[in-house]
Amino acid sequence: MFISGDEMLVIDHSDIKTNNKKRIIKLLSMERELTKLDISRKLDISIPTVTTIVGELMEEGLVEEAGMANSTGGRKPMIIRFLPDSRYSIGIDLGRDYIRAVLTNLDSKILKDKTCELNVISETEVLSVIKRLIEEVIAEENVKDKLLGIGLSLPGTVNEEDLKLEVATNFRLRNISFKELYSHFNLPIYLENEANAGALAESKLGIAKDLSNLIYISITEGIGGGIFINNYMYKGKDRRAGEIGHMCIAKDGRQCNCGRRGCWETYASNRALIKSYNEKSGSMIKHVDEILKRYKAEDKIAVEVVDEYLDNLAEGIQSLLFIFNPDYIIIGGEISKHSDIFSEKLSKIILRNNEFYSEGDVHILFSRLGEDSNILGASLIPILDSYGFTNINIK
Repeated sequence: MFISGDEMLVIDHSDIKTNNKKRIIKLLSMERELTKLDISRKLDISIPTVTTIVGELMEEGLVEEAGMANSTGGRKPMIIRFLPDSRYSIGIDLGRDYIRAVLTNLDSKILKDKTCELNVISETEVLSVIKRLIEEVIAEENVKDKLLGIGLSLPGTVNEEDLKLEVATNFRLRNISFKELYSHFNLPIYLENEANAGALAESKLGIAKDLSNLIYISITEGIGGGIFINNYMYKGKDRRAGEIGHMCIAKDGRQCNCGRRGCWETYASNRALIKSYNEKSGSMIKHVDEILKRYKAEDKIAVEVVDEYLDNLAEGIQSLLFIFNPDYIIIGGEISKHSDIFSEKLSKIILRNNEFYSEGDVHILFSRLGEDSNILGASLIPILDSYGFTNINIK
């Protein structure tokens, strides 16, 4: 197709305007209130351009006038205020036995939170429950006209273009298409691997905010990784990077759901910790919290199992350090709530007999977002795609 010079100028001008608009929204989202002159000076954009774009943002309801600023000579300038509740996003998290939906505003503040238990893990049930939760959120909050899109945090390998969950080993799910969500709601739909979604949230909202080289380890039923290199999320050739839970740490070791043996997640996931404790104690505990409660009470079996778990967790982290040499390792998921138990011990084990790393070479941090990381990351994606509030490249 031939594109004339005039058409190219129109396209370039449109791109520049779109970029300037995103820069202004991002600046206002951070500063909250600024005058047009402030915006012009901070972004080096002409006053006429700022005036035009701010006028459009006011028409769209993203900003409002908020009184007059003090005069520096001449007429008092008008203050422009950012409105975080002007647009919304929905995040969905698919767990082992539940589906969770949240409604967030442009500040990623959770305004609505609904969870539904899954009795059966199947394509039909998953899609049915997701649709019902989204419909309930939209109806209860009356936000359909202000929704930017729906982001889904999914376990396993996802195909973002085809809107498909290709394989979720621990859930026994394969080739689930989410295209009908797009046709049903007529809204942009975004799929992301749960660990990548968690890493995105940590990089934008959490303890890893503004860090450029990090690995986020999502510890749930399995183990996944979100990898940021120079502020870019690394996904690999076929977007399959980050399946760190399937690194082998014990040749011919425990059987994994993927069909291999000795995978890291069979030793260091929530499921692995619970299974180890129940086998050694004869208990039927279902949650990590209860094991760690017994650990704090110095229950002999709990102490033995948790110490063994920490050794196995450190084994995989050491491999990640040797391969990637990151500035930070961020641990998320249910165990992140228990950093008081894990933090100091884990760092010591990782550095034990380690000639390549010393204290201070890498920082082991625990998520402050906890179990919200993945779902907040999912709800962030429509916002980032629409307004580019961050310089993180998620493609």
